[in-house]
Amino acid sequence: MEHPYLLLVSLFDAVGLGHFAAAYKHVIYSWLVMAILIVSSIVATRSITLIPGKAQNLFEIIISGIENFMVGITGEEGRWFFPLAATIALYIFVSNLLGLVPGFFPPTANINTPLSCALVVFVFTHYIGVKYHGAKYVKHFLGPSLALAPLMLIIEIIGHLARVLSLTFRLFGNMMGHELVLMILFFLAGLYLAPLPIMALGILVCFIQAFVFFILSIIYFSGAMEHAH
Repeated sequence: MEHPYLLLVSLFDAVGLGHFAAAYKHVIYSWLVMAILIVSSIVATRSITLIPGKAQNLFEIIISGIENFMVGITGEEGRWFFPLAATIALYIFVSNLLGLVPGFFPPTANINTPLSCALVVFVFTHYIGVKYHGAKYVKHFLGPSLALAPLMLIIEIIGHLARVLSLTFRLFGNMMGHELVLMILFFLAGLYLAPLPIMALGILVCFIQAFVFFILSIIYFSGAMEHAH
């Protein structure tokens, strides 16, 4: 389900790339999200001062808030993977917010986007496990008993793959449902009469979905670091 009119698809169509844009609208809107994050970061950090301006101050509050929250869960040892965790969180949040703007499509409402983010989390989780525990990390998948090792290996693999499915479908399902509700309201009430309370609720949904993805990711990262893992 999608907005009745998509601005970027129309722009691509004007230069002869309409077929590509229509088939991969989640890709072109992902490019827009990346551009927003990159440009806003450059603007905010272009002239860093001890007494921050408005843009620098806003970014410092957001970034330090995310970092402090994450370190509270992972401890100081987990601070090194903060850039990845924060990037995923901000990317998902801004992607979700695009769905609230008429003419824009949230990349997270296409299953390929949440799946891509979930695969990054999955791969990085096991990279952390190998980084901290080396070859012993594999023992975690074999259980305490050698006789039950084949069974435990299968169960652990299924459990870790389920994390990918859980992260993917939770985000995709919620954003897809959100898009469906918005589209119905647009048809019933029109662009200008689309209920503002629903839009406010939509912002809350966008934040919660990004937050849930973020907190589950750092829990997986933290779990891979633990020696008891």
